[in-house]
Amino acid sequence: MCQTCGCTITPGNRHLVEAESALFRTHGVRGRSTTVDVLSKLLAANDREADHNRAHLDQHGILAINLMSSPGSGKTSLLEATIDTIANRLRIAVIEGDLATENDAARIRAKGVPAIQITTGQACHLDAHMVHSALHQLDLSAIDVLFIENVGNLVCPASFDLGHHLNVTLLSVTEGDDKPAKYPVMFRAADLVLLTKSDLLEVLGDDFKVAVATEYVRALSNAAPVLTVSSRRPTGISAFVNWLNEQVDARRAGAAPRPRIARDDIDAERATGGHP
Repeated sequence: MCQTCGCTITPGNRHLVEAESALFRTHGVRGRSTTVDVLSKLLAANDREADHNRAHLDQHGILAINLMSSPGSGKTSLLEATIDTIANRLRIAVIEGDLATENDAARIRAKGVPAIQITTGQACHLDAHMVHSALHQLDLSAIDVLFIENVGNLVCPASFDLGHHLNVTLLSVTEGDDKPAKYPVMFRAADLVLLTKSDLLEVLGDDFKVAVATEYVRALSNAAPVLTVSSRRPTGISAFVNWLNEQVDARRAGAAPRPRIARDDIDAERATGGHP
């Protein structure tokens, strides 16, 4: 979580920072709130809001999945293919996160699925406050699975609990098989890793090896499934759909999973002054 670019402060939680700053000004107190103090308070407020979001989702029996990846890895294409495959069996809704535009939400709506677009401005991730506002724009009684397509970024999204249940991290085969080693926080937090655009594997040859990418995930002590998918082929996402059906069945049986949030990694990085 970068303290330099200010990505911890989002349109959803900015009011908390402004309220604290106003309090300091009113009482003539300056310089007592360090960056770490503010960051800790924002994370605590985010977690409270996330629990509130999850309570709403659990009340309606909704499974919420946080999709994370770098830009262009195929998150929206995966959603489109998933809608085409299972929309007749499961009621789907999508929350889209991008810095700007409603392009992705428009693609989802064109499939007949409700989609709420969140534009974050300069914030490179979603947070629980933004998701909370989006939830109020959806009919939760008409949803089985809620996909939250996070902002394209392999760093910060893994650090924030949105109130979801599971993390799915996408890695396009065009990005290189060493990304799990380069971005350990993101891939350690994954409950499922999808190797997307797998139809290009035959073109890439030795430039991307599925076994190598999988080994890097395992080196993070993460036993999450690693599946190859292609949104361009008729049966290209069958492995993901099978996994999704299993999660929905478990949810309906009463299991309410909580996401992996790489908060320990973030705390360690913050203590040493580094980035996750």
